[in-house]
Amino acid sequence: MVNIINKRFIFFVLILFLKFSAIYGQQLITLKDALKVGIKNYGTIKAKKQYAEASKISVEQTKRENLPNFNLSAQQAYGTVNGQFGPLYGFNGLGVGSAGPAFAQQNNNTAFGASYLTNINWDFFTFGKAKEKVKVAEAIAVKDGKDLDQELFQHSIKIAATYLNLIAAQQLKSSYEKNLNRADTFRRIAVAKVLSGILPGVDSSQANAEYSSAKILLTKSIDQEAALSNQLSQFLGVVPQKYILDSFFINRIPKITQDSVAIQQHPLLQFYQSRINASEAQSRFIKTNYYPVFTAVSVLQARGSGFNSDYPINQLDFSKNYWKGISPTRANYLLGIGVTWNVMQPYRISQQVKSQNSISKGLQEEYNLVNQQIIAQLQLADTKIKNAISIYNETPVQVKAATDAYIQKSVLYKNGLTNLVDLTQTLYVLIRAETDRDIAYNNVWQALLLKAASAGDFSIFESQF
Repeated sequence: MVNIINKRFIFFVLILFLKFSAIYGQQLITLKDALKVGIKNYGTIKAKKQYAEASKISVEQTKRENLPNFNLSAQQAYGTVNGQFGPLYGFNGLGVGSAGPAFAQQNNNTAFGASYLTNINWDFFTFGKAKEKVKVAEAIAVKDGKDLDQELFQHSIKIAATYLNLIAAQQLKSSYEKNLNRADTFRRIAVAKVLSGILPGVDSSQANAEYSSAKILLTKSIDQEAALSNQLSQFLGVVPQKYILDSFFINRIPKITQDSVAIQQHPLLQFYQSRINASEAQSRFIKTNYYPVFTAVSVLQARGSGFNSDYPINQLDFSKNYWKGISPTRANYLLGIGVTWNVMQPYRISQQVKSQNSISKGLQEEYNLVNQQIIAQLQLADTKIKNAISIYNETPVQVKAATDAYIQKSVLYKNGLTNLVDLTQTLYVLIRAETDRDIAYNNVWQALLLKAASAGDFSIFESQF
């Protein structure tokens, strides 16, 4: 007997442990924590950080392109030096560098030879081409940085909106659970009275129908909560899970101020403006191709050969010694300045400039459209804030009146002084009032979030919690 009691006690403790471990296994996540996790983990943000970093590196790489070319070359070869009079052009760089006297016939005398070359060439004056190319790279780096900024801003808004929606879903689920309990209570009362013959059978059928309706509402709210919870997990870059959210947003409303905002600093507008700037920089760079390029060159060359100076007269005057062949015996140097200009280039480039200017105008139109949308959204946000506060002020009155009516009808129904239809009508009114109450706080926060999104300043929302 004692063993049975001990086993039951252990089983009961185990059930309690599992229940409470499941509850406490879920940690409270505040909105600030959610924002930190989402910004750190979200794949798109991590990708755009890499793109912005790559653009910064490209600026430095473009600057280094302006340095002179400094080439070193060393070549050692072994072969024949037969030459022949006649024209030759090295198509695609396929010409052979063999040089020697033109004999009446082929011979196979071979020796070592070497060539050592140092070459410097520098486009020292390009009519601003190098400078404009750097500006293009800098404009692209700024554009990618602004793209990252607007992505961070937009993602913060998405996380906050989903967080608030999930709070609302959890509140609605709680209300529908209470509604289900009320429906179940009166279902039992109705069934008991029908079985005792006090009420007609139709009351129990109607009570069952109301219970089923309440259960459907609860199931839909659970489904909505699961969907929003999954969406929040995606925005945070973590595995789907259930969340315990901060009750701060259901206990108070923010302090609303009507401060003016400068939408020109909106991250999205800043990004669109950076696209225009990058396109205009590209247009200026293209125009520099109209002009010629001035280049300075210098060459220092040394050569060695196993063929001696008398070899054209005496074909035995050569050495197969490796060191003799690769040791330099002749040297040349060259200094020069040149100019290169394709006179047809301005005619060709002019159309590319026109095309780039059209792209800039198209980007400007996109900027104007986004600017109009933001202004309209900002006006809508102010309206929503006003209406949300008005609804928030009315919900206590609505809930109290609906609760009083429901209590009155429920007492009358229990005492057989009213029918189930009248009770059901008051229950519907109570459900609607409780739903309005549950989302009244949330709607004010959502309206403020819309104001922050429209103004391009997340601190308008973030400073309230």
